Amino acid sequence: MQPEHIRASDSDRDQVAERLREALAEGRLSPSEHEERLDTLYKAKTVGELAPITEDLPGAGAPGFLSSPDRSSFAEPSSMEVLGSEARDLAGQSKGSENLVAVFGSCERKGRWLVEPRTNASVLCGSVELDLREAVLSQHEVTIQLAVIMGGVDITVPNGVRVINNTSAILGGTDLHGTDQIVDPNAPVVRLTGTCMLGGVDVKAKGPKRKKGRKQD
Repeated sequence: MQPEHIRASDSDRDQVAERLREALAEGRLSPSEHEERLDTLYKAKTVGELAPITEDLPGAGAPGFLSSPDRSSFAEPSSMEVLGSEARDLAGQSKGSENLVAVFGSCERKGRWLVEPRTNASVLCGSVELDLREAVLSQHEVTIQLAVIMGGVDITVPNGVRVINNTSAILGGTDLHGTDQIVDPNAPVVRLTGTCMLGGVDVKAKGPKRKKGRKQD
């Protein structure tokens, strides 16, 4: 089956709706255009029907699918030719979402791993560590949904990645470090959503990891 004929999921529609809200705030869409596209969005049944809704907006791609190997992989350009096939293979294994749970314990993702379109991280008196510097994005924009209660989440992204913070905090908060120096409008996007209560989310932008035998960042 062709990707455009795959049935759209709620997550796919949420992603498009978020991009439309962002475009409205940026002044790229008028209120009437925004309303019209939302109507089209919620009538759409397949991924192929969703794609045209945002195709004229920056940073848009078909929901749920790898838009291009070069943009989806966080690997450095010099190593992309070697890792391109691996990145595509990883992206082909996408299941749409991943659930990470840390209850009175810890959970981590680092090294070469696939970042699903939606990653749900639930933390209760525990911690989650996500290192995306060697990760592969399943699509140009991914969402990390956070539910943090009396715990913490540490997220490391490579330099040049756009981080959009849409989280809400109750006696807690989300701190971004070094993620405000984006110059490429087509940079990959990591969107943070969810709630942090009596806990914290710490996001840092760093360079690539050093090779073995050298000190890591």
